[in-house]
Amino acid sequence: MDPKLPGAVLFCCDYNAVRSPMAEGLLKQHVGRSVYVQSAGVKNDLEIDGFAIAVCKELGIELGRHRVRTMDEMIDWGDDLESYELIVALSPASQRRALEFTRFAALEVEYWPIIDPTGLGHSRDDKLDAYRQARDQIMTRIERRFGPATAISDDS
Repeated sequence: MDPKLPGAVLFCCDYNAVRSPMAEGLLKQHVGRSVYVQSAGVKNDLEIDGFAIAVCKELGIELGRHRVRTMDEMIDWGDDLESYELIVALSPASQRRALEFTRFAALEVEYWPIIDPTGLGHSRDDKLDAYRQARDQIMTRIERRFGPATAISDDS
């Protein structure tokens, strides 16, 4: 395993409906099964966003089955957040929540300021372009942080 790769990564954003599921899918495609990857939100008021599903599908990433959840729900359901080596916050609210959690746990937290595409654009094409921009920002950060892709398909 690449020494730059943590064993487990948790992406978080506001609702776990756009940025964090995109990041989860992109990193899974990027590194295959060499890293355990999950995502969560601060709140749970939305379902997975259709535009996020569409722009990830363009890259062969399936988000349609993603189930939205919060960090608190993960804890309630028995997921040990301390087992993650890295939490990547994609919004200011999720960064605050991650830092609040890590006051009691020795976890690395990174903040990646990724645009929130949900309020951008008027036409369908404009909205898709905004979501692509967020997706591409995440992909750029993944490549910078984790290096070249080690898995291109689910066959790895």
